[in-house]
Amino acid sequence: MSAVSLSDLVLRYGGNLPRYTSYPTAASFTDAVGPAQAEQWLRALPADAPVSLYFHVPFCDELCRFCGCNTSVMRHEDGRSAYGDLLREELRRVVALVGPQRSVRHLQFGGGTPSTLPAAALRQVMRSVRKFFRIEADAELAMELDPRHVPEGYPALLGELGFTRISLGVQDLEEKVQEACGRHQSFAQTEACINAVRAAGVSGVNVDLIYGLPYQTEESVAATARKIASLRPSRLAVFGYAHVPWKQKRQRLIPEESLPQPVERLRQRARIEEVLCAEGYLPIGLDHYALPDDTLVRAMQAGTLRRNFQGYTTDSSTVLLGMGASAISMLPGGYTQNITAVAPYARALADAPCLPVARGVARTAEDTLRGRLIEELMCTMQVDLQAGAAAEHDFAAEYAALQPFVEDGFVLLDGSCIRVMEAGRPFLRNVAAVFDTHRQALSSTTPDAAPQPRFATAL
Repeated sequence: MSAVSLSDLVLRYGGNLPRYTSYPTAASFTDAVGPAQAEQWLRALPADAPVSLYFHVPFCDELCRFCGCNTSVMRHEDGRSAYGDLLREELRRVVALVGPQRSVRHLQFGGGTPSTLPAAALRQVMRSVRKFFRIEADAELAMELDPRHVPEGYPALLGELGFTRISLGVQDLEEKVQEACGRHQSFAQTEACINAVRAAGVSGVNVDLIYGLPYQTEESVAATARKIASLRPSRLAVFGYAHVPWKQKRQRLIPEESLPQPVERLRQRARIEEVLCAEGYLPIGLDHYALPDDTLVRAMQAGTLRRNFQGYTTDSSTVLLGMGASAISMLPGGYTQNITAVAPYARALADAPCLPVARGVARTAEDTLRGRLIEELMCTMQVDLQAGAAAEHDFAAEYAALQPFVEDGFVLLDGSCIRVMEAGRPFLRNVAAVFDTHRQALSSTTPDAAPQPRFATAL
């Protein structure tokens, strides 16, 4: 594409959009959903329903300026260990509501940096998990790691505890970019971490890269992608940097004039994809890439790929139980999110016997339908509006709203079938947003007095 056409695309499809890891999105969460509603939804789970587990550890050894996660620095070992006790207590309360020995095929520790949990604390949490749940033999157990701060013996511990996948943040290897982001991480550190976990028997390796960071160029992101591909991680996630300084004060340390403009961001994304595809990786949905023999590729080919708060996944469970400060749970009745900050989360567990839920959103039948359509688009890049429950719904307005995408060569309409073309992959969120009535409602109720965007940039 020419520079002019890229500029035109930015004008048409720029702005701010959800990442669609849920529907309704977190922007619709309110305190109308609290502990009582969460407990009701948990009790109502069918007895044979399998579940997935997520543990949020909101601590890091250092804070990166670009990060938008709920995390803080916790220096004291006792504080980190105490947090492990809180996770086990919340897990105990959840099991009291859903019943013991439910099947689990996916478990993930995220953050923050979950390896800030001391080894003894992680052992205790996993002991509780195996006591209360039935971990299937082919289950995926995953953990995020920071290659700069891997405690001695931790890779071996993960192998011993049965973990099968680790996810590493790399973002960018260029020194000037790292300096601006406050994250100094060498290629050697990343390589050593990957080698250590593989030696411990953890075969699945995910790597996160980010484009749109300060001082990045097409050539610098291509060089990073090429170096990381040489390590042959099984999966890569390639995200656009979300600059939200009104939400994360640490991002104010990044000079805005150093950030690539939207046209350059699109070029960087395309350049990374070009490198990864040349290295043998296959594109998955909006922003993931995987080696041909990876289970993510097989799920995509089989039509069973899913998308949740962890991104693209092979997890087929409709129930995700989240433990920890700010953790989100996905239930048939809706979504719930725990109290965000650690101190009030801890007080809530100490002061009352209920769950530490702060907010959430109930899902209507229409939410469930639209959520399925959005997820299908995000995962398979196509959807049939006459399939299943969608056939009983009138999507004439949405169908008409897709015409600009058709004219730009991004979408093909074939009767009731909507297919996003390869050229439209970077604009998947824009296509999905056509079916998002909550975003439209939120936009219409936003005050006129210089509101801050609710979502990250779309491009």
